[in-house]
Amino acid sequence: MTAPTDRMPVLYLSHGAPPLADDATWTRQLAGWSADLPKPTSILIVSAHWEEAPLTIGATTTVPLVYDFWGFPEHYYRVRYGAPGAPELAAKVRRLLHSGPTPVHDAPDRGLDHGAYVPLVEMFPGADVPVLQVSMPSLDPQELYDLGRKLAPLRDEGVLIIGSGFFTHNLRAMQSVDGVNGAPPAWSTEFDHWGAQALTSGDIDAVLDFQHKAPGAQIAHPRTEHFAPLFVSLGAGGDAAAPRTVIDGYWYGLAKRSVQIG
Repeated sequence: MTAPTDRMPVLYLSHGAPPLADDATWTRQLAGWSADLPKPTSILIVSAHWEEAPLTIGATTTVPLVYDFWGFPEHYYRVRYGAPGAPELAAKVRRLLHSGPTPVHDAPDRGLDHGAYVPLVEMFPGADVPVLQVSMPSLDPQELYDLGRKLAPLRDEGVLIIGSGFFTHNLRAMQSVDGVNGAPPAWSTEFDHWGAQALTSGDIDAVLDFQHKAPGAQIAHPRTEHFAPLFVSLGAGGDAAAPRTVIDGYWYGLAKRSVQIG
């Protein structure tokens, strides 16, 4: 990875379940992506798997992992990722958000959930970049976009802001897909194609209003927590060029589209 530039890009990635580590194509894509990024001074990540209001700051010293999944083989619970904590970044987040209507909370024992550590293991395997996870305080698109705007100045200090979710996410409906490379269902491809076009054209208003604008939105996201981190990323991206797709395709029928802003 190269030295930090004046301003870090922002990412939204589809993070997959723990078995992502067994997918040679996807892990190679994530590793290749990170190799092309400037090396961050620290990473701030928002995951679909931590909703808590008001916004809550996770562990800042020793950063444990949260194995927030059930019924998987034992080896997935033995994964370790000993990234340093980021107390200085946490302090900056507090300063940027202190003027909001609600205070920032702390959960000093809350570690990285699988939406955070699963992709980080592939992208930054050396675990040598300090990491801070914060909660999603809402699922409201505009509120999350505004949150991203407030966090955007961190990019000028080498902080890599990552929203981690899944571009389509309906676990019940995916059960009909024939394996990891099975043909994706129409609701997933239609939503994915719409989202790709809206992002490429820079139509952020349409993306924020996806529940009314996107085809199959209620099937692609029966609950919106996996699309919601995208709004934080878009806000943090600010007036940068339109998001650029870095990874696309499908995994058990779910769109794994992942984008870079800036």
